[in-house]
Amino acid sequence: MWDWGTQPFNTVITTFVFSVYITGEAFGSTNTTSTALAVSTAVAGLLVALLAPVLGQNSDRSGRTVSHLRVQTLVVALLSAALFVVLPEPGFLWVGLGLLAVGSVVSEIAGVNYNSTIDQVATPRTVGRVSGVGWGMGYLGGIIVLLLIYVLFIQPEVGLFGVTGEDGLDIRVSMLVCGLWIALFTVPAFLVLRDRPRERAPRVGVADSYRLVWASIRALWSSSRHTVYFLMASALFRDGLAGVFAFGAVLAAGTFGLSAADVIVFGAAANIVAGVATMLFGMLDDRLGPKRVILVSLAALVVLGLGIFVFHDGGAVVFWTLGLLMTVFVGPAQAASRSFLARLVPQGKGGEIFGLYATTGRVVSFLSPLAFGVFIALGAAVTGEENTQYWGILGIVLILAAGFAVMLPVKEHGEHRVG
Repeated sequence: MWDWGTQPFNTVITTFVFSVYITGEAFGSTNTTSTALAVSTAVAGLLVALLAPVLGQNSDRSGRTVSHLRVQTLVVALLSAALFVVLPEPGFLWVGLGLLAVGSVVSEIAGVNYNSTIDQVATPRTVGRVSGVGWGMGYLGGIIVLLLIYVLFIQPEVGLFGVTGEDGLDIRVSMLVCGLWIALFTVPAFLVLRDRPRERAPRVGVADSYRLVWASIRALWSSSRHTVYFLMASALFRDGLAGVFAFGAVLAAGTFGLSAADVIVFGAAANIVAGVATMLFGMLDDRLGPKRVILVSLAALVVLGLGIFVFHDGGAVVFWTLGLLMTVFVGPAQAASRSFLARLVPQGKGGEIFGLYATTGRVVSFLSPLAFGVFIALGAAVTGEENTQYWGILGIVLILAAGFAVMLPVKEHGEHRVG
């Protein structure tokens, strides 16, 4: 239910609705707004990289993982609702991107604490299935939110409560709905999850926290080296997966000409496909192992991403066909990555290890936005076209392919020992 409840931030805000709104022509040219989104995404990623391991470690030391998660979830809800103030004017571009970036940071930190609670609801034999169901529930929750705001506010000329598209009111009211959804539907998770009683460790300063994190990394290198290799590999491919989410809907609108309403319909269809696929792949995860699920998913995404670039002149039908096929593999790769690491976490170290998981991902989180922006510029230089946004997909494909290559030599989770 936490996945279901917080999904509007990922599905509605960062992917299919607000990101499309903030990169629309009301805020500036397509290349300008797309590049600005890439910059804000990269800055947010850097902040997560700096904060995640320390805050995760402090949650472990205090024994208040769930309490911290509760507060962080509420902050995400409030920041989502605050996007209501972003009017469709160039002067609000960085206001919207700033709120989006802060929300992304808090959401990622909350995800660290959330992931560390997986051992409360799963065993080593079922963790793949549970992780897959969690991701799948998130996607299905995303469908409901998208359809709700589409039917009530965006599609009608005059929606519920007299809401229209003037001054972007339909999109802005949708942000209020997202905030309310997050606050309401995460409540069941907090009725089940509990802070585990433990002797609290003494508080440490920021500098000492980083020293302890470094000591943990050295210990992990000595005791389970392929776990470190996995963290490095997953950093690359998860950044590529994040790029698919961050820029997919932007490409749909800016390159393939889908309207905001069309993007929402696509998003609903994509979430149905992704939700079902992720749950099914979760069962394969427990049977075949998460590494195979990850590699198959990444290979498919690389091929499909190249297809979108090559056939971009085919219009919306190309994006609908290949884009929906891509959604089959994004969720399984994410869920399998989480289950891979969950099988390796020592008792009482969930926050710290998943903090390292977030950090290693975010240390390179500038790569996807940077590659997206660089390839847009490269496309403009090569072709001379005014709108070369479609070249950005090559940057995402490059990161996914690099993640695939680095993941290949990583040993299965049951073999993570030195030598």
